[in-house]
Amino acid sequence: MFFSSRASARRPLLVLGTILPALLVLTLPTAASHPYPTNGDATEGRAPTQEELRPAVEAAFARQSYARDVTASLAFFNSATGVRVQLFRSGAEQAQTIGNSELQGVPAADPSWVGTVRPGRVVSIAIGDFPTGLYFARLTAADGRVGFAPFVLRPRRLGEHRVAVVMPTLTWQAYNFRDDDGDGKGDTWYADWSRHTAGLARPFLERGVPPHFRSYDLPFLHWLTRTGRVVDYLADADLDAAHGRALAAAYDLIVFPGHHEYVTSREYDAVQQFRDLGGNLAFLSANDFFRRVDVRGNEMHLIGLWRDLGRPEASLIGVQYRANDEGQHRGPWTIRDAEAAPWLFSGTGLQDGMPFASGGVEIDKTADGSPKGVKVLADIRNLIGPGLTAQMTYYQTARGAKVFAAGAFTLAGAALEPDVSRLLENLWAHLSTP
Repeated sequence: MFFSSRASARRPLLVLGTILPALLVLTLPTAASHPYPTNGDATEGRAPTQEELRPAVEAAFARQSYARDVTASLAFFNSATGVRVQLFRSGAEQAQTIGNSELQGVPAADPSWVGTVRPGRVVSIAIGDFPTGLYFARLTAADGRVGFAPFVLRPRRLGEHRVAVVMPTLTWQAYNFRDDDGDGKGDTWYADWSRHTAGLARPFLERGVPPHFRSYDLPFLHWLTRTGRVVDYLADADLDAAHGRALAAAYDLIVFPGHHEYVTSREYDAVQQFRDLGGNLAFLSANDFFRRVDVRGNEMHLIGLWRDLGRPEASLIGVQYRANDEGQHRGPWTIRDAEAAPWLFSGTGLQDGMPFASGGVEIDKTADGSPKGVKVLADIRNLIGPGLTAQMTYYQTARGAKVFAAGAFTLAGAALEPDVSRLLENLWAHLSTP
C-alpha cells in the first residue's frame, strides 16, 4: 500500500500486517542524567542541547493511543527523501539498550515506502490486529537519518486483561523541550515558567524518544514480557475518557510504573473512583498526580498543584511529593516494617533493617492528607537532607482497595534486579487479586 498527503481527497492506507518474530537491536537513553526540577531554576530559559537536536526524521502521531484495526495519522515536521517506516513493539526485545536517542523493539510489520516528506505532510497508517502495548514507528531517510514516533496501542475494549498499565504520555510531553516556535527555548513551562501550555501531538527531542524512557519505563516493560504478564496498555487520554465504574468493572489492578506527574481532572476522578470502589493501585515511581493540566485539542494547559486545589495526591497514593535534588544523591530503601506486608517481602530474604535496590531523584513522603492506617514499609532516610526521607507505603480501604507506592524513583526502573523482580512478583500477586 501507499502513503499520501493530507491534501489528497483520498488517502490510501498503509496496511501493516504481521510478520515473522525477528528482533531489531537498537538502543535507548542512559541513566546518566535525569534532571527533574520542580521550581524550574535548572531549566529556565534553556534551549535544547546538541544531543537532543541530533538530526532525525521528525514525526509524531496525532493521538496518544489507538485501538487495533484503525487508521492512525502520522505528521511530519521536517523534510527528508527516501523515507521508509516500520512499526515495532517495545519491551519484548532481548538486547541491552544504550544511548539517549534510540528505541528498540520487535517488528510488528514489514517496512513500507513513504518517499519524500515535508513539514505538514500527514500519512495514514492502517494499524493491524496487534496485541495491546507500547509501539513506535521507526522512520529512516535516504541520508541516514532516523526518527521514532511512539504511541500506545490500547485494547479494543477496557478489560481485555484484568490488569492495566498506564504510560505517562502527558508527563512525557511536559518534559519535551522541543522548540516549536523557534524562539530558542523549549516550548514547555520547564524552559519558561511564564508559559502555561505544551503541545501534545509533536515529536520528542532525541530523535523522538520520550524523556527518560530507558531509565523510568523500559525496564518495567521488559519485566512484564520476561515474566509472561499480559496486560492492557493505556495512555493518559484513555483514563481521561473513562469512568471510575467502568475501570472498576474492567480491572482488578491499575499500575502507574513511570513518572506520572501530570493528570487531568477527569483522569484523577476516574482513578479515585476506581479506588473508592475497591480497585487496587500500584505507583512504582514518585511525584505522581502532582499537577493538574487541562487538555484542549492537542494542547496541554498547566493549571496548578493538586494539593493547592484541595486534592492532595497523598489522599490517593498514600504519599506525596516532598523534594528532589536532580539525582545528586541516591540510596537503598531500608526495610522498616516487613510485618505490615509480609506478602511483599516473601521469598526475598529481606527483613527489617536490611537495604535493597536504590532510589532517589524525586522523593515522596506521607502527609496530613494520607489515608488513615497507611503503613511505611521501607524508607530512604534523610536522602536529600534532614527530614527529607523517601517512604514506601501501603494502605487498604474499607472497600478493600489495596494501594502501594514506591516513594522514590524508581522500582519500575530496577524491575530486572533480582530483589526488586521478586518484590514486584509478590506485589502483582497480591494486588491483582480482587
